[in-house]
Parts: sequence; C-alpha cells; structure tokens
Amino acid sequence: MKFLLIAAAYLCSTTAAYSTTKPTLRRTTTLQATSDDSSSSINTTHSRRDLLGRVFGSAAAAAIMTANNINPAMAEDVPAAVEDVYFGVGCFWHIQHEFIQAERDFLGRNDKELTSLAGYAGGTKTDGNGRVCYHNFQGIADYGKLGHGEVVGMAIPPSNIEDFAKFYFTLYSPKTGERVDPGDKGGEYRSLIGLPGGMNHPEYGKVEAAATAVGKKLVAGKGNDPDTYKTGNVYVYDSKKFPFYPGEVYHQYHDDFQSPPYGKAYNNLANLAFEEGRIKTTGCPDRV
Repeated sequence: MKFLLIAAAYLCSTTAAYSTTKPTLRRTTTLQATSDDSSSSINTTHSRRDLLGRVFGSAAAAAIMTANNINPAMAEDVPAAVEDVYFGVGCFWHIQHEFIQAERDFLGRNDKELTSLAGYAGGTKTDGNGRVCYHNFQGIADYGKLGHGEVVGMAIPPSNIEDFAKFYFTLYSPKTGERVDPGDKGGEYRSLIGLPGGMNHPEYGKVEAAATAVGKKLVAGKGNDPDTYKTGNVYVYDSKKFPFYPGEVYHQYHDDFQSPPYGKAYNNLANLAFEEGRIKTTGCPDRV
C-alpha cells in the first residue's frame, strides 16, 4: 500500500496556540511495533553458527549444532542487543535525515533495517487514547500542549551510543552553537536526549563528555520543560519514564527547510517502511 507524502498542514516553524487540555495517564510503552506505535527495532544480526563459532571455535560450534539438530543452512539469526534512544534539536525532519545517514555509516544498515523515526518525547502525558499528535485543526492530542518536544527515536547498540551522541552535537549550527532553525520557538523545539535510565545509563559519562566538548550542559529533564535556546542546556530524559511516540506517517522521510530536497529515493523510504509495517498509523490525523 503506497501513500502520497505531503507537507504538514502546519509547517515545522508553526508553534502551538491552543488552550489547556485535561491531564491524562501517560502511556509507558517504548519503541515497539504495535497497532498505534509505528517503530520497530530492526537489529544487526549474526547467524547462530557465527555466534557459536566466536564463543567456542568453529569445530566446537559445528559439534554443538549437530548435537542439537540445528541445520546450519536453516539456523535462525541471533539479533545483537539494541536500546531505544532519542535525540532532538529543533524540527525533526532534518534530524531524521541526518540520523538515517548515521545508521548507515555507523551500523552499516540498509534501507530495510533503518529505525530512525520522527516523533515526540519529553512530555508528561498523552490524551485519553494514548496519543501524541502534531498540531491539527481538530485539536487532537497536540504534542505542544502535552509538553512534548520533536525528536528522532531509533534502536541502536549501547556500544554505539557514544558515536551517535557525538554525531548529535555536530547538528548544531557551527556559527551559533544553537539549533539550525531558530525561527522555531518554544519547548516543542528544545534540545533533548532520551536514554534508558537517563543520567544513570552506563554510557552516560561518554554522552556528557561529548556535550562538554562543544560547550553544552546536560540537565535532568522533568517533563514539559521549556525551550533551551541560548541556554546551552540539553535535557536528558529516562526514556522508560518519558517514552518516544512515533510521529504521523506523513512526517517520515520528509524534506526540510534547511537543506535542498533530499530526493525521491529518500522520500520513498517512507513507502517501503509503511508497506513492511515498520511505520504505522498512530491514530492521529494523518494522510495515508
């Protein structure tokens, strides 16, 4: 099933101007493929035989597989461990494009293994149906009113978190040290990072070092936090307490306003991911 990728009814430079909403329970699921959660953790894999070979040696691996009636030609793949993380700095269209390239460069992923999705995180609530949505005329689950910021969520090995953190800090303007789209104002465009455990993540020290190297200060996010523009701060959230909510289908693999068009090959990755079920409708107003 293909869909026509269109521009948002409100551009990334549009800020929310709505009244308050009723506080609701926050959904606690993270990046999982469900009926209303469009992301899936596509992992780098190694064959069962290769894994056993690295641990026991090739001869022992063959013996173990034979003893357990495992056909080497039909051995299932064993996925490498990955964790769900997210990064945000301004409009998510450009940031998704950059992290797609980072997945290719750091992890060698192909088109069907990419996990970076535009979405929302850092808020304290959802609507009564567990939704977080982009600005829409119906006023349904507006992410700005719910306290979320625009982010890109992805599933990566913990050993690569340092690489992705260092890369993240290159996405700031080299001239100002701020986000590249300063016209986007408000907490929706704040700088934020989500890690399992937040500042207690085993790799946090490396993330902090990467931030310090470019003059940024990491501070604990409390949820529904204000803008970070010209503060030098980057909020760090526990992604288990403040999970990632994938954005609408039409936001995925979208061109931005900071760069020339990325091209049809990039835009059409949304069609591929949608057909394979790696991105799904979210229950929010969408165009599919």
